[in-house]
Amino acid sequence: MVEPALYKKYPKQKIEEALALLNYKKVSDMPKKESNTRPTIYIFRHGQTEDNANFIFSGWRDSLLTEKGREQALELAKILKDKKLDVLISSPQSRAVETMKLAVSLNEYAKDREISMDNRIKERGYGELQGKSKLEIQLENPELLKKYRRSYLEKAERGESLEDVVKRVEDFCKEIVPLMKLHKLNVAVSCHGNSIRGFRKYFENLTPEQVCEVETPLGQDYISYVID
Repeated sequence: MVEPALYKKYPKQKIEEALALLNYKKVSDMPKKESNTRPTIYIFRHGQTEDNANFIFSGWRDSLLTEKGREQALELAKILKDKKLDVLISSPQSRAVETMKLAVSLNEYAKDREISMDNRIKERGYGELQGKSKLEIQLENPELLKKYRRSYLEKAERGESLEDVVKRVEDFCKEIVPLMKLHKLNVAVSCHGNSIRGFRKYFENLTPEQVCEVETPLGQDYISYVID
């Protein structure tokens, strides 16, 4: 949704071009490695939120799922319904928790399991940018938007860099992976786009440059890795 005031400040064509850039995402391949005999971790992103729909930096602030976001999570439920999920772990942010609840709602094995929460897999903190419009920043200073969204080391005032997120996700992985091996557990994780970049770096040994290019769709699909 575009604020009407923006049309008074910027030409319609410029706004449409900015929207096209914000809407364009080359979704990354979604690796799926699974096993019936070895522990597997299933990782997915929350469904669309009000902030996603309105091009707002969410970060650590709460933003509820839209109807489309709930539908995306229910699509995910269809492809997870036959998975043996022993442990459910979510970011504490409501959009991730609600997505987890919907994503396992068709899974007879997992739908009544307790959801554990872990701060290490929450979204990247965007500091002073949280609550601000990506569209307005794209119109006013597109290089600034690119700098904070796609740099590995840059961080907004009072915010986190992508590297900061990767480090805490890797810390989570170093704790959960040995437990999965020891107890032969399958784990489902509901988190965020930047958290997933951290998971992919850990499991796929991506470079910082590759991590910055990872794009994960909202809800609907998952990535998975076998724990050897």
